[in-house]
Amino acid sequence: MSRIGKMPISVPAGVEIKNENNLLTVKGPKGELTRQFNTALGIEVENGVITVTRPNDEKKNRSLHGLTRTLIANMVEGVTNGYSKTLEIEGVGYRAAKSGNKVTINLGFSHPVIFEDTDAIKLEVPQPNRIVVTGIDKQAVGQYAAEIREKRPPEPYKGKGIRYAGEVIIRKEGKAGKGKK
Repeated sequence: MSRIGKMPISVPAGVEIKNENNLLTVKGPKGELTRQFNTALGIEVENGVITVTRPNDEKKNRSLHGLTRTLIANMVEGVTNGYSKTLEIEGVGYRAAKSGNKVTINLGFSHPVIFEDTDAIKLEVPQPNRIVVTGIDKQAVGQYAAEIREKRPPEPYKGKGIRYAGEVIIRKEGKAGKGKK
Protein backbone atom coordinates (compact mmCIF):
# COMPACT_ATOMS: atom_id res chain seq x y z
CA MET A 1 0.00 0.00 0.00
CA SER A 2 1.27 3.44 -0.90
CA ARG A 3 2.10 5.51 2.17
CA ILE A 4 0.98 8.67 0.45
CA GLY A 5 -1.95 7.11 -1.41
CA LYS A 6 -3.63 5.69 1.67
CA MET A 7 -3.65 9.00 3.58
CA PRO A 8 -7.12 10.58 3.64
CA ILE A 9 -7.63 14.15 2.40
CA SER A 10 -9.74 16.30 4.72
CA VAL A 11 -11.99 18.77 2.92
CA PRO A 12 -12.10 22.20 4.62
CA ALA A 13 -15.35 24.07 5.14
CA GLY A 14 -16.49 26.01 2.08
CA VAL A 15 -15.09 23.51 -0.43
CA GLU A 16 -17.45 21.47 -2.62
CA ILE A 17 -16.30 18.21 -4.21
CA LYS A 18 -18.19 16.64 -7.12
CA ASN A 19 -17.11 13.25 -8.49
CA GLU A 20 -18.67 11.91 -11.70
CA ASN A 21 -16.91 8.81 -13.01
CA ASN A 22 -13.52 10.07 -11.70
CA LEU A 23 -14.04 13.54 -13.24
CA LEU A 24 -13.36 15.48 -10.06
CA THR A 25 -14.56 19.07 -9.68
CA VAL A 26 -13.30 21.00 -6.66
CA LYS A 27 -14.99 24.34 -5.98
CA GLY A 28 -13.77 26.68 -3.25
CA PRO A 29 -13.48 30.33 -2.26
CA LYS A 30 -10.65 31.05 -4.73
CA GLY A 31 -12.12 29.27 -7.77
CA GLU A 32 -12.88 25.95 -9.38
CA LEU A 33 -10.61 23.18 -10.69
CA THR A 34 -11.62 20.12 -12.74
CA ARG A 35 -9.50 17.10 -13.57
CA GLN A 36 -10.10 13.65 -15.04
CA PHE A 37 -8.45 10.78 -13.15
CA ASN A 38 -7.85 7.18 -14.18
CA THR A 39 -11.05 5.15 -13.82
CA ALA A 40 -9.16 2.14 -12.44
CA LEU A 41 -8.73 3.95 -9.11
CA GLY A 42 -11.60 4.51 -6.71
CA ILE A 43 -12.20 8.04 -5.39
CA GLU A 44 -14.71 8.24 -2.53
CA VAL A 45 -16.00 11.47 -1.01
CA GLU A 46 -17.86 11.07 2.29
CA ASN A 47 -18.16 13.05 5.53
CA GLY A 48 -15.69 15.72 4.41
CA VAL A 49 -12.94 13.18 3.68
CA ILE A 50 -11.62 12.02 0.30
CA THR A 51 -10.00 8.59 0.04
CA VAL A 52 -8.28 7.05 -2.97
CA THR A 53 -8.24 3.25 -3.33
CA ARG A 54 -6.67 0.97 -5.90
CA PRO A 55 -8.17 -2.32 -7.12
CA ASN A 56 -4.97 -4.43 -6.99
CA ASP A 57 -1.20 -4.24 -6.64
CA GLU A 58 -0.32 -4.06 -10.33
CA LYS A 59 2.58 -1.73 -11.03
CA LYS A 60 0.44 0.77 -12.97
CA ASN A 61 -2.15 1.04 -10.19
CA ARG A 62 0.53 1.36 -7.51
CA SER A 63 2.21 4.21 -9.39
CA LEU A 64 -1.10 6.03 -9.96
CA HIS A 65 -2.29 5.64 -6.35
CA GLY A 66 0.01 8.17 -4.66
CA LEU A 67 -0.01 10.49 -7.68
CA THR A 68 -3.81 10.70 -7.74
CA ARG A 69 -4.03 11.40 -4.02
CA THR A 70 -1.40 14.15 -4.28
CA LEU A 71 -3.09 15.78 -7.27
CA ILE A 72 -6.43 15.84 -5.44
CA ALA A 73 -4.79 17.28 -2.31
CA ASN A 74 -3.17 19.99 -4.48
CA MET A 75 -6.56 20.84 -6.00
CA VAL A 76 -8.14 21.21 -2.54
CA GLU A 77 -5.20 23.32 -1.32
CA GLY A 78 -5.33 25.49 -4.46
CA VAL A 79 -9.00 26.44 -4.19
CA THR A 80 -8.67 27.24 -0.47
CA ASN A 81 -5.26 29.00 -0.19
CA GLY A 82 -3.85 29.18 -3.72
CA TYR A 83 -0.22 28.85 -4.76
CA SER A 84 2.52 31.38 -5.40
CA LYS A 85 6.09 31.39 -6.64
CA THR A 86 8.43 34.32 -6.11
CA LEU A 87 11.11 35.15 -8.65
CA GLU A 88 14.06 37.45 -7.94
CA ILE A 89 15.81 39.46 -10.65
CA GLU A 90 19.53 39.98 -10.12
CA GLY A 91 21.74 42.17 -12.29
CA VAL A 92 22.56 45.77 -13.10
CA GLY A 93 19.70 47.31 -15.06
CA TYR A 94 17.51 44.20 -14.76
CA ARG A 95 14.08 45.17 -13.46
CA ALA A 96 10.37 44.52 -13.77
CA ALA A 97 7.40 46.89 -13.86
CA LYS A 98 3.67 46.20 -13.97
CA SER A 99 1.18 48.31 -15.91
CA GLY A 100 -2.39 47.09 -16.19
CA ASN A 101 -2.30 43.33 -16.67
CA LYS A 102 1.17 43.30 -18.29
CA VAL A 103 4.56 42.90 -16.65
CA THR A 104 7.48 44.37 -18.58
CA ILE A 105 10.90 42.97 -17.70
CA ASN A 106 14.19 44.52 -18.81
CA LEU A 107 16.83 41.79 -18.96
CA GLY A 108 19.64 43.35 -20.97
CA PHE A 109 18.14 42.41 -24.33
CA SER A 110 17.54 44.96 -27.08
CA HIS A 111 13.82 44.65 -26.34
CA PRO A 112 11.75 44.35 -23.14
CA VAL A 113 10.20 40.99 -22.33
CA ILE A 114 6.44 41.20 -21.70
CA PHE A 115 4.26 38.73 -19.77
CA GLU A 116 0.50 39.07 -19.31
CA ASP A 117 -1.88 37.94 -16.59
CA THR A 118 -4.09 35.05 -17.68
CA ASP A 119 -7.43 33.85 -16.31
CA ALA A 120 -5.65 31.40 -14.01
CA ILE A 121 -2.36 33.23 -13.31
CA LYS A 122 -1.87 36.67 -11.76
CA LEU A 123 1.48 38.49 -11.70
CA GLU A 124 2.50 41.03 -9.05
CA VAL A 125 5.60 43.21 -8.86
CA PRO A 126 6.04 44.34 -5.23
CA GLN A 127 9.60 45.57 -5.94
CA PRO A 128 11.43 46.22 -9.23
CA ASN A 129 13.57 43.12 -8.67
CA ARG A 130 10.80 40.74 -7.54
CA ILE A 131 7.92 39.05 -9.39
CA VAL A 132 5.23 37.00 -7.63
CA VAL A 133 3.27 34.47 -9.72
CA THR A 134 -0.02 33.40 -8.06
CA GLY A 135 -2.89 31.11 -9.01
CA ILE A 136 -4.99 28.15 -7.86
CA ASP A 137 -3.46 25.45 -10.09
CA LYS A 138 -0.06 24.36 -8.72
CA GLN A 139 1.13 22.99 -12.06
CA ALA A 140 0.13 26.14 -13.99
CA VAL A 141 1.83 28.46 -11.46
CA GLY A 142 5.06 26.44 -11.60
CA GLN A 143 4.99 26.31 -15.40
CA TYR A 144 4.44 30.07 -15.79
CA ALA A 145 7.20 30.84 -13.28
CA ALA A 146 9.54 28.50 -15.18
CA GLU A 147 8.72 30.27 -18.47
CA ILE A 148 9.61 33.64 -16.91
CA ARG A 149 12.84 32.23 -15.43
CA GLU A 150 13.73 30.69 -18.80
CA LYS A 151 14.13 34.16 -20.38
CA ARG A 152 17.34 34.77 -18.39
CA PRO A 153 18.38 31.88 -16.12
CA PRO A 154 21.01 32.76 -13.49
CA GLU A 155 24.57 32.40 -14.71
CA PRO A 156 27.23 30.89 -12.43
CA TYR A 157 29.93 33.61 -12.67
CA LYS A 158 28.18 36.76 -11.47
CA GLY A 159 24.81 35.27 -10.52
CA LYS A 160 22.91 37.58 -12.88
CA GLY A 161 19.49 36.50 -14.14
CA ILE A 162 16.10 35.43 -12.82
CA ARG A 163 16.03 32.93 -9.96
CA TYR A 164 13.43 31.50 -7.62
CA ALA A 165 13.37 33.05 -4.14
CA GLY A 166 15.66 30.99 -1.94
CA GLU A 167 17.36 29.26 -4.89
CA VAL A 168 21.08 28.82 -4.35
CA ILE A 169 23.28 29.43 -7.37
CA ILE A 170 26.59 27.61 -7.21
CA ARG A 171 29.15 30.19 -8.20
CA LYS A 172 32.20 29.46 -10.31
CA GLU A 173 35.54 31.16 -10.07
CA GLY A 174 36.40 33.52 -12.91
CA LYS A 175 39.27 33.23 -15.29
CA ALA A 176 42.66 32.86 -13.58
CA GLY A 177 45.34 35.51 -14.06
CA LYS A 178 48.65 34.96 -15.88
CA GLY A 179 50.56 31.99 -14.58
CA LYS A 180 54.14 32.13 -13.29
CA LYS A 181 56.90 30.99 -15.58
